Amino acid sequence: MQNIELLMASLEYIEGHLRDDIKTEEVAAACFCSKSTLEKMFRCVNNISVHDYIMRRRMMLAARELSDGKNTSILKVALKYGYSTHESFARAFEQIWNCKPSEFRRANFCRAKYTELFPRFIAPPENGDEYMMQRRHVDISELYDLFQERKDCLFICSDIKYMIRINDISRKAGDLAILEQMRRLTAVSGEEDVVFRIGGDEFCILTASSDRAYAEQVAEKIRAMNGKTFEYEGTQVPLSLYAAVADVKSGARYEELFVGLHNAIKECKPFQEEAFK
Repeated sequence: MQNIELLMASLEYIEGHLRDDIKTEEVAAACFCSKSTLEKMFRCVNNISVHDYIMRRRMMLAARELSDGKNTSILKVALKYGYSTHESFARAFEQIWNCKPSEFRRANFCRAKYTELFPRFIAPPENGDEYMMQRRHVDISELYDLFQERKDCLFICSDIKYMIRINDISRKAGDLAILEQMRRLTAVSGEEDVVFRIGGDEFCILTASSDRAYAEQVAEKIRAMNGKTFEYEGTQVPLSLYAAVADVKSGARYEELFVGLHNAIKECKPFQEEAFK
């Protein structure tokens, strides 16, 4: 099986068994490969282990249920995703969301303003430029109808400055940086705007407006928070974001839109470097 086919098969199997107690060797067996082969390929392409990917996807879906189902007990959600106790689920949840399930629900953090903090990975195109082949592809197809509806609306694209340095501190520090990035974008976006992730540390806001002045104002609010810190194990880590308005036609074909958003982030960086000095 070719690497791209193996990746697609493993992602499909994982997505279909998120409520089961699946292990890496079971995913490998379903894809007719060895555990070591699958793990090596997964880390190479997605920069994450199979186990960590499964946990993140489970906790994302669990978070959605906590946000949407106000009367659903936390234990019921825990059992649904393979955790036998409230405590074991809470520990796993806090690893991803940096808060307890009860705190998440009280804060109503999801607010239905973005698709997923840890969206489903999809295989990158086989024939793409070098930059796009290096980008982590995620599934944002659930937003496609909204893209069509808002075909004249503007996007605001964001990326983390010095993400490699933050990941060098630890993987957990990198996860907290991404969580803080999403919080900042959510805080400045309007009630009808939608925040969603398109890659490793790349996010977008799909506004409900074609008014460029409004979009530029939102982008400036994001940049105004540059240098503020988030906490990692008692240490304050500064975080700065690129933010740029993108006039990418949301009525375009899905892949064209995806590439266009990533290119908008890439193109804004040289013009914003001076602001980081």
